[in-house]
Amino acid sequence: MAEPHTEADDRAQAIDRAYGAVPWLKVRERKRISVKIFKSGNSMALRLPAILGLQAGTEIELEIEDDAHVSFDLPDRPKRKIDVAKFWGTAPDLMPISDEDRLFDERDNDV
Repeated sequence: MAEPHTEADDRAQAIDRAYGAVPWLKVRERKRISVKIFKSGNSMALRLPAILGLQAGTEIELEIEDDAHVSFDLPDRPKRKIDVAKFWGTAPDLMPISDEDRLFDERDNDV
């Protein structure tokens, strides 16, 4: 069953349309998540919730502002791999391009 369309969806779409050409002006969405600090051996550890989608062993850089605010950027997600079994063989006349067709002419850099 599809989720009902909400006013928040309309607002998000309007913001995306308005800031599509200038994404750096878009207001960042912020969420507050409660985390727990605990002792692990001789170090302190930070337990992050699974909702962030991080894998064990992922390295992140923390940014500390004025000894009061800690933030970090999530690492880039790996690109999804495509399972070609779903569409393999659907275009039997399609042939790979030859090595000669992969070569490009040099462009003039005077432009």
